[in-house]
Amino acid sequence: MDINPEFETAEQPSLVRPYTLTAGRTNPRVPLPLEAPVQTIESAKPPRWPGNDVRGRILTLCAESPSVAEIAAHLSLPLGVARVLIGDLVTQGYLRVHHTLTDSATVDERRELIGRTLRGLRAL
Repeated sequence: MDINPEFETAEQPSLVRPYTLTAGRTNPRVPLPLEAPVQTIESAKPPRWPGNDVRGRILTLCAESPSVAEIAAHLSLPLGVARVLIGDLVTQGYLRVHHTLTDSATVDERRELIGRTLRGLRAL
C-alpha cells in the first residue's frame, strides 16, 4: 500500500498555528478567570488586523458578553490561546473583563454564574 506523507499531515490537526497567534505566550497579561464575562468596548480606534482575523471574531462574539471559556469553545481555540488573545485585546482597549463573584454576591448572581459556567462547559 502506497502512503502519501503529504496527505497524512494535511489530515492531522495542528496546534502549532494557534500558538503562533500568541507568539508562544501562554499567560494573559491581565487576570482572566474562565467564567469572567468579556464585553466589547466602543472604541474610536479601528482594529489593525484583517476582518477575518481571530481577534475580529473575538470582538464580534464579545458583543453578547460571553465568558472566556465560551469564547474559546465557540472559536475552537485552545483555552490558553484564547486567554492570551483576550488579554491582548483588553490591554489594547478593545475589550473589558467584568469581575466575577465576590463573597458578597447575591443568590441570583451565583445562579447566573453557574448557568454561564454550564453553558460554557456544554459548548466545549
